[in-house]
Amino acid sequence: MKLLQLINSPFKRPKLKWYFGKIVIGTPYFFPRVIDKKTNTFKPKKIGFDFVELGWKTKWDDTDYRFEWAPLASFVFFKWQVAVIVSAPESSSFWEAWLYYCMDTKGTKRERIEQCKKEFPLDYTVTKGGVTTKVNYYDLILKDKYK
Repeated sequence: MKLLQLINSPFKRPKLKWYFGKIVIGTPYFFPRVIDKKTNTFKPKKIGFDFVELGWKTKWDDTDYRFEWAPLASFVFFKWQVAVIVSAPESSSFWEAWLYYCMDTKGTKRERIEQCKKEFPLDYTVTKGGVTTKVNYYDLILKDKYK
């Protein structure tokens, strides 16, 4: 349900990325599967749905959020799959900042974003093609009026 809060949040709206084809999208680590009750082993799911929530963990302390996988819904029909993945800009920074915003801030939207920027900074030095630049990922993941 927290995903619905994204709609009216200071964060840019993620896009839905659709996949149609052979089963290739994990849910999250393995292809869709079920347990065979007779042999107590896993076998590929033939028909069914899977709903996967945002995957995350904390590393060094309670607010050191680490993104693992994006939310998704998957439907398999024999060897075919339809999947809808919630795709956010700058995935790791987006989801980690979103978790901090949801769980560790209070106040108005603007106050909460200022708290995020102060306590959960996203300032990095990025090198591409031999060129080094400084990037504040909040500039890439927030709606314009909250930058």
